[in-house]
Amino acid sequence: MRALFAPVICLPTAVFFGFCSLVLFTQPTQAAGTDNSTAGGSQAPGESKPQWYTGSLISPSGAMTQKGILAWEPYMTYSQPVGYLNSNGSFGPQHPRQKAVTNFTLYKYSLTDSISLQATPAISYRWERGHGTSSGLKFADLPIDLMWRYLDADPKRYIPALSIFAGMAFPTGDYDKLGREQDGVGAGAYTFRLALTEQSTYTLPGQHELRLRMWSTLRRAVTTAHLHDTTSYGTTAGFRGRAQPGMYGQSGFSLEFGINQKWVLALDLARDWSNGAHIHGTNAMGQKINTISSSSGDWQIAPALEYNWSPRFGVIAGVSTYFAGHNTGFDISPQIAFNSVF
Repeated sequence: MRALFAPVICLPTAVFFGFCSLVLFTQPTQAAGTDNSTAGGSQAPGESKPQWYTGSLISPSGAMTQKGILAWEPYMTYSQPVGYLNSNGSFGPQHPRQKAVTNFTLYKYSLTDSISLQATPAISYRWERGHGTSSGLKFADLPIDLMWRYLDADPKRYIPALSIFAGMAFPTGDYDKLGREQDGVGAGAYTFRLALTEQSTYTLPGQHELRLRMWSTLRRAVTTAHLHDTTSYGTTAGFRGRAQPGMYGQSGFSLEFGINQKWVLALDLARDWSNGAHIHGTNAMGQKINTISSSSGDWQIAPALEYNWSPRFGVIAGVSTYFAGHNTGFDISPQIAFNSVF
């Protein structure tokens, strides 16, 4: 993350790099696929060989279908930057490259047969050649969501399961008065979260099951972040001011093809977008700063392979990467997750 007031960097560019790194970390996209009932859009348990899923790498799942069920899914992700997509979408080198290892864990509990509560804490360690490392494992902002499935699936009539969820990301991650630039993993603002999800399952020739998910999410900060000195927005020592994070969101779809009951091929395709952050205040020399960083967007693809021991336990491994976009880093992120339902 570059210094905001380094003399060789213009302010809008430096703010963009700082906030782009922040947004990429504070919007975890992985989600559990714990919905294997007819109401959730899958085969009925009474069928001869119901398909088992873990869920794809990126797609969010809807509310679970049975009261009192707990889902737990830890992810391990390694982020390897390989370049940068500039304002016109052209690929270029990126130096230095900030790498990260992140543990993202999804916890979901079904309060009723159609309403679930979900929390997704994340812990990371980051490093960048020539710019140091995190001071230790860093806890990011904490999202908590309430999910409601308002329409049950009916595969025979081609009716999908539809869910909506709303929640808040709490500013628990370090973002202000940082001892090290790599410690900035939070936004410093409460962020409202909203999403719509669809899930449906279809039987293909040869008795192979194909599960489709579609989703759209929106994130909007409802408070501003107070900034002092070095922050996750790219400011440096002596800065005093505030930041208003820009809105951001994602839309996409996933396909999961059942090779057999235990093995599944998964593929996600998603579009991310983010508005620039508005930063205003004064730097160490008393100069007034009032800038809005550049907006960004990207297209992301994530192929993966699932293996399920039973309807309740499975593992998924794959890689996500960007293949198009503007004003964003180009990362390759291998990841693995274990899904369990109790």
